[in-house]
Amino acid sequence: MGEKKKKEEWVKLVSKMFIVGACILFVGLMILSGMGNSWITMFNSVKSGDTVVIDFTVYDAAGIPLITTEQTTYNQAVAKGQDIFVAKQFSVSANQTMAKSVYGIPVYSSTGAGVQQLGIFSSEYNAISSGIIGMKVNEQKRIALPPDVSLINELSVEQLAISKVNLTDISIGDNFYMGVSDNSEKVTNTTKATTFLRIGEVTKKSSEGVIIDLNYPVVNVRIVSINKQ
Repeated sequence: MGEKKKKEEWVKLVSKMFIVGACILFVGLMILSGMGNSWITMFNSVKSGDTVVIDFTVYDAAGIPLITTEQTTYNQAVAKGQDIFVAKQFSVSANQTMAKSVYGIPVYSSTGAGVQQLGIFSSEYNAISSGIIGMKVNEQKRIALPPDVSLINELSVEQLAISKVNLTDISIGDNFYMGVSDNSEKVTNTTKATTFLRIGEVTKKSSEGVIIDLNYPVVNVRIVSINKQ
């Protein structure tokens, strides 16, 4: 009788475990059903040709964020008194080169200025496009952007005066806003030719003028969604 009772208890235990497992499976299936197809994309990775929505933050050489789509990053920068632009998420075609030389992204300044179009060069867009290959939804990655010597500009005192900028008001390390033409990667500081905004850094200063570096060294990217080709 003792052996029989042990078997009965074992059968009851297995039955309870089965019922609990079935309940857990049922709840899991209900959750997945409520998520639609989004749970499937959690296991997908970015492949060539996919249309990918990204969050991004562009940093300067000192590691200070200049432009971001991340609200937390924006709030932290504002709390520190830093000037920063906030942008909306945008789509990137994975591992595809951009045909035009400049890509415009609408941005809003923390200083309260109106909407402006930030200029992202094709070389930078292409670095992001190739750099996101293999990433998954919610994965983050810091992507190095290729430096371009043509984006290092020397402005004389006379050129600054045309834009009503006084040399004495400029210091090394300051942000400097310039305009980018949409038909080439040539930079201009004249308002008539301005199409896209570019945020540069004053790297050198002398009595003759300043040198502005418009390169962005790195961008932090987070995958929001992946739309398969």
